[in-house]
Amino acid sequence: MSDLTPAPRTGGAEVARRAETGAPPAKRTSWLPAPAQGFGVTFSTMFKKVTTEEYPDVPKQTKPRYHGRHVLNRHPDGLEKCVGCELCAWACPADAIYVEGGDNTEDARFSPGERYGRVYQINYLRCIFCGLCIEACPTRSLTMSNDFELADDNRQDLIFTKEQLMAPLLPGMEAPPHPMRLGSDERDYYLRDPEPGSAAEPVVGERP
Repeated sequence: MSDLTPAPRTGGAEVARRAETGAPPAKRTSWLPAPAQGFGVTFSTMFKKVTTEEYPDVPKQTKPRYHGRHVLNRHPDGLEKCVGCELCAWACPADAIYVEGGDNTEDARFSPGERYGRVYQINYLRCIFCGLCIEACPTRSLTMSNDFELADDNRQDLIFTKEQLMAPLLPGMEAPPHPMRLGSDERDYYLRDPEPGSAAEPVVGERP
């Protein structure tokens, strides 16, 4: 038998097919009896090095691009990046995101744009952590952290609200609502050079 010849199938479906067609039984590919082959797998595994993780005493280190719990980010002055466009909810294949947009006013401004995410919820009972929501976000508001400890014994507690998803206020940030501090127009927030040491992402210009 050449190396390119596929090994004969020995499953139940193959046995039934051979019985119906009157074909002879498939030839065994090993001289060892079946129990010896099964125990051979066991004995070969017994001598391999065992990897033991001391979780949760020793936290597990995830990869840098691991898809964990979502985070709603802020601008360096504390305003929310989310503009309530609902594109993340439309992109979610599991229908796990619910967004309600609200209008900003000069007396109560939560984001640089005309609107902000008034209600934001993620149902982690349905989320499949695919990352399509962060790909759809036009303002880079929604990102995914490395936090994977989301198990709970209460289904209601696995529906995260906006307050739970918002990034914490860093030094120099002011809790919204407040006027825009980085410019008089929302374009100043997205098309500008970040200050040294700020949390803003560098933007070199508009894409053609």
